[in-house]
Amino acid sequence: MLHSMKDLEGYTIGALDGVIGHVTDFYFDDEAWVIRYLVVETGTWLSHRRVLISPVAINEPNWSEKIFPAAITQDQVKNSPSIDTDKPVSRQHEMGYLDYYEYPHYWEGGDFWGDGMMLWGVKSERTAKTEGRPHDDRHLRSGNEIARYDVLAADGDIGHVQHLLVDERRWAIRYIVVNTSNWWLGHEVLIAPQWVTGVRWDERQVSVGLTRDAVRGSPPYLPGTRVGREEEARIYDHYGRPGYWGREVQLENPEIRTIP
Repeated sequence: MLHSMKDLEGYTIGALDGVIGHVTDFYFDDEAWVIRYLVVETGTWLSHRRVLISPVAINEPNWSEKIFPAAITQDQVKNSPSIDTDKPVSRQHEMGYLDYYEYPHYWEGGDFWGDGMMLWGVKSERTAKTEGRPHDDRHLRSGNEIARYDVLAADGDIGHVQHLLVDERRWAIRYIVVNTSNWWLGHEVLIAPQWVTGVRWDERQVSVGLTRDAVRGSPPYLPGTRVGREEEARIYDHYGRPGYWGREVQLENPEIRTIP
């Protein structure tokens, strides 16, 4: 099932021995389009320190009570490497964090989460490999940051990013929800990250390899409605693209460049 990233903000992160805090943001990988960390406000028990929690630590969520149970303790969080979440997170910071929790390095291998890595029983899908990048390469982006970015089609602008839809089991971003109301009234559409051809973070722009007419004719997305496989199939069929399900996922543009 898919969930809006915005709706997941405010969820409680539960440790094995208490509450860690509440989700305020998500850091996603801007090449694989997968959430790598939950940004968590810890509250008074840890002097309102913000910490990163990896989805690897999250067990099956309690959706009705809006809780992400984590297989870690409060002491582990308290003693974890300090990371300034107001600044870009470097690969060195990630290595220190992952080594502390004894998690595999997700970039070592061809899957979303590294070869053989599991997220509560679900094996990751294959995606573009990211090894070999410089250690100081900025590849993590804020989910809050990308909201309101302009979206450009191959032949002109089509609207702005409203929010992102996330796969609840793999933490993969499956769709960018694009608000086209500035172009034509009251219409939101879903665009898969695989169709993104570039991101200009300095200019707050996302480019997609689709035409304006194709986007305008795509199935509309009704906010708050469940997006099932049937609805997804209609979207992919409209654009003449194969679905990501039941196959190894490869980015259509494996050499995509993101401009800082």
